[in-house]
Amino acid sequence: VQLTESGGGLVPPGGSLTLSCVVSGFSFSRHFLSWVRQAPGKGLEWVSDIDMSGGRTYYADFAKGRFTISRDNAKDTLYLQMDSLNPEDTALYFCARPLFGGLGSSRQDEYDYWGQGTQVTVSS
Repeated sequence: VQLTESGGGLVPPGGSLTLSCVVSGFSFSRHFLSWVRQAPGKGLEWVSDIDMSGGRTYYADFAKGRFTISRDNAKDTLYLQMDSLNPEDTALYFCARPLFGGLGSSRQDEYDYWGQGTQVTVSS
């Protein structure tokens, strides 16, 4: 199983980024997927979940209205569109497969597969 994130980088406050996560090794369309982040010196923080079809999405309060999770089941790829970024969004962003989708967990043990992460830095 591999989850490979990309799309991170340095962006000024107010800017946008789109993260991607390409998945292999399991049936992509049969699983909820998540984005989870970890800011420097802090613990894991759940960002967003999406159901198998992409029809239901779930967001942490800080992400509502600014972030959009989506997926392309034909390409086995998960996305996170992030707009109106601020310095507090600086973190390592992971895609992960949750054991129970839609719960919005920040616990590492409630995910069975993780990517290596992509760094997002919001700074002027």
